[in-house]
Amino acid sequence: MKMKQSILLLSLLIPLSAWANIDWVKPSVLGVEKKTIALRQHIHQNPELGNMEFKTSKLVEKELRSYGIDVKTGFAKTGVVGILKGAKPGPVMALRADMDALPVEEKTGLSFASKAKATYQGETSSVMHACGHDTHTAMLLAAAKVLADNKDKIAGTVVFLFQPAEEGAADLDIFTQGHLAGARKMISDGALSQPKPEVIFGMHAAAGLPSGHLYYKTGTVLNSADFVKINLKGVQAHGAMPWLAKDPIVASAQVINQLQTIISRQSDLSKGSGVVTIASIQGGSAGNIIPEEVEMKGTIRANHEDIRQNILKILPDMVKNTAAANGVEAKVDISTYAPVTSNDATLTQLMQPTLASAAGSDQLHLLAESLSPSEDFAFYGELMPSLYIFLGATPVTDDLSKAAANHSPYFIVDDATLKTGV
Repeated sequence: MKMKQSILLLSLLIPLSAWANIDWVKPSVLGVEKKTIALRQHIHQNPELGNMEFKTSKLVEKELRSYGIDVKTGFAKTGVVGILKGAKPGPVMALRADMDALPVEEKTGLSFASKAKATYQGETSSVMHACGHDTHTAMLLAAAKVLADNKDKIAGTVVFLFQPAEEGAADLDIFTQGHLAGARKMISDGALSQPKPEVIFGMHAAAGLPSGHLYYKTGTVLNSADFVKINLKGVQAHGAMPWLAKDPIVASAQVINQLQTIISRQSDLSKGSGVVTIASIQGGSAGNIIPEEVEMKGTIRANHEDIRQNILKILPDMVKNTAAANGVEAKVDISTYAPVTSNDATLTQLMQPTLASAAGSDQLHLLAESLSPSEDFAFYGELMPSLYIFLGATPVTDDLSKAAANHSPYFIVDDATLKTGV
């Protein structure tokens, strides 16, 4: 299968480098740079949460139609698909951007900073593009315009995927409805069916990496991600008489400690790495009352599918048995979010000269190891050869080590990097 896939990719992509030069690309990109920045700043100032990207979706649709691109909607609630047929025969290639923002209060002080608020999981929250999805949307729109303006030079068909809810849906329960949003919903709604792409590309802006630089890697590039919710139920009693209680607080401490042994003692770390993090624990109302219930929420990450599956298999029984040893009952819910994001080896190799051309060979970097975040772009990569790369977002004049990370309220993307992304 791998050999057949490599032969297919070679037949698809080698002609693309042979049919013409691409001297027209950079002047065209520079010609739309002001528009790209304006789009980005507008989207940044008007962010929308996952599954609620109604205005962003309308903007994307309007822009694509104005470029003469065929547009389809009705995917994953707010998703938009653009289709551009080049003048020359060739493969069907997909480019993907995510549109959603995060429930974060912006503190950047930018002139176009967000002041938006919206409902997230039933509660009012500030909203910010704290992960660069505003830049992803703007850059893909600009790329669509450049390609549409030069479709006489394009061999094949380009599918533009504007996807909602990469960070999860603001209006859905991740533990029961997670599959109804994001990449999974785009796929199940047929966004990749007419036409069906043969390869797909994605990109992410990353703080702490220098503006205008591109980073890539063959194979595993991002972790898998799954979420866990644990409810421990005991017997409530006076804090001065713990022998009358079945204490879920003490049990929760034991569960958290025990979960760490899944990685340190029960995972084959010769294959890669994994993380089990409990990041939220809620229980009790007063210092002298042992509560009846405690709820914990956490995340599971791994950079190898075997490690991921091992964690998912072991965790529920470990929690229930540890709880039982403390005399309390445990309920464990797991929401599977995304598998490992992996770049196709042949596609990555074939695209390396293109990446070098876009960024400059001195600004193209091979990652030594995979990164710890996760992406539902991984689901597209299960259907076809895929390549996911990273674009530096921090000005080279800044101290890169002090750059506010993605998801921070101080996260900033340098507008000067957008032309490289386009």
